[in-house]
Amino acid sequence: MLPSMYRGLWRAAVHTLRASKGNPPSRFLSTCNGVSSGLADAETIFALSSGHGRCGVAVVRVSGPASATALSCMTGLTRSLPAPRTALLRSITDPQSKEVLDRGLVLWFPAPHSFTGEDSLELHIHGGPAVITAVLQALGSVPGMRPAEAGEFTRRAFQAGKLGLTEVEGLGDLIHAETEAQRRQALRQMSGELGRLYQDWSHKLKRCLAHVEAFIDFSEDELIEDGVLNQVDRSVCDLQAEMERHLKDERRGERLRSGVQVVIAGATNAGKSSLLNTLCQRPAAIVSPIAGTTRDVVETALDIGGFPVLLSDTAGLRDSPDLVEREGVRRARERVEQADLTLVVVDSAHLPSDAQKAATILQGHLRSVLPTQEQPKTVFSADRFLLVLNKTDLLPEEQRLKLHRELRLVSGLPPVSLISCHTNKGLQDFLTVLHSSVKTLCGDPLSGAPTLTQARHRAHLQQCFAALAQYQRYRDIDLALAAEGVRLALTSLGRITGRVGAEEILDIIFKDFCIGK
Repeated sequence: MLPSMYRGLWRAAVHTLRASKGNPPSRFLSTCNGVSSGLADAETIFALSSGHGRCGVAVVRVSGPASATALSCMTGLTRSLPAPRTALLRSITDPQSKEVLDRGLVLWFPAPHSFTGEDSLELHIHGGPAVITAVLQALGSVPGMRPAEAGEFTRRAFQAGKLGLTEVEGLGDLIHAETEAQRRQALRQMSGELGRLYQDWSHKLKRCLAHVEAFIDFSEDELIEDGVLNQVDRSVCDLQAEMERHLKDERRGERLRSGVQVVIAGATNAGKSSLLNTLCQRPAAIVSPIAGTTRDVVETALDIGGFPVLLSDTAGLRDSPDLVEREGVRRARERVEQADLTLVVVDSAHLPSDAQKAATILQGHLRSVLPTQEQPKTVFSADRFLLVLNKTDLLPEEQRLKLHRELRLVSGLPPVSLISCHTNKGLQDFLTVLHSSVKTLCGDPLSGAPTLTQARHRAHLQQCFAALAQYQRYRDIDLALAAEGVRLALTSLGRITGRVGAEEILDIIFKDFCIGK
């Protein structure tokens, strides 16, 4: 929701727009200064593109056929438009009253060389609420203009072919990126690398479909070269192998986009809430010496070395006659099952000094936290679990060093960190281990092939993969059904990129085959 200071300006702009719609329709909308604003059914949109709130400079964006009209009406440039993409200092005036509203920079982007592919205008004005309100109200009084809807500028850029769907999604992710790794991944996707990968697959599928359909239509006339279907078979197999590798990414891109789910779990009074408060550096959870203080899940978002983490503190795992606490334990186990990484917190003061005995107790703690369906397994993956031995300030220094030294040599345990949330001792080493685990779960967004970032991408690619299996299943039984499998695969890919058409297939048929030769 917009801040209260801006709600009035949008209502005023919408009111001005609605009032102008009572005028008789005409082919061209009349304007001030006698400049045509374009066709009546072609809407021009405007909006504040910079962030809301008081600031030094605010950017108001305009896009559509009436952009030149708005420029002329509000800057007094009646004879000629300014040079494209050149900043010009002008007085911004109300087109009705001619009152000067502000003095700022004007930039003109003629079609098609603009973000939206349409004539576009940017007004760089002072960022005070009164100035912004006045300029937006003035724009709303220009015939043929209306306030933009959410994402409408980007939608027009997509419709004009300036951006593909994956690039649009990358742009959205870049705007919402909160960590360095998210920014890198979003920028890589917005640059079109992921879209180019899918477009390359689409092009190969179009070629396969064109060859199969040409074989169906023209093979009896001996107008098709031998071995065409064998080429299709090889291409389909290669594509399936590429897609399978792409899908087996362990959700790294999606995890980086939405955040790594890290859950703090363990027995009561082990210091789980203290660990949460220490990591987020604020009292997010209540801490007390009373066992079972935490009942519900407490969440906080963190930036761990540039990677996004959603950290959850959970109820202590124990059998309890208390109905509320039992529900908290149920929710805790549910979170562990959903977690990408679980921090198993143990009170180190309760561990024996002998490393082997301590390891046996720690494995018991791990099994008590492990989801039920994984109980038979004895290997605790470092990618899924970290052992955190808390309250080491209560141990003699010699015992602490011995535990730290000997537990690292015990097999069958995930990485072990010894910390004290009271003194922060060992915290930096633990953060290094945590960062390494989170980085492994997310991967490097700049290395290797681009990764899947959206659940919808994965769903459509799985449909595409299944459709290619249909081609292989029916290839020697019914070639028409096999071709339909390729067509379905192409459609599924097209739903990711937003671009697929029958004309492209026909173009390839006539380009690749000399029919009637």
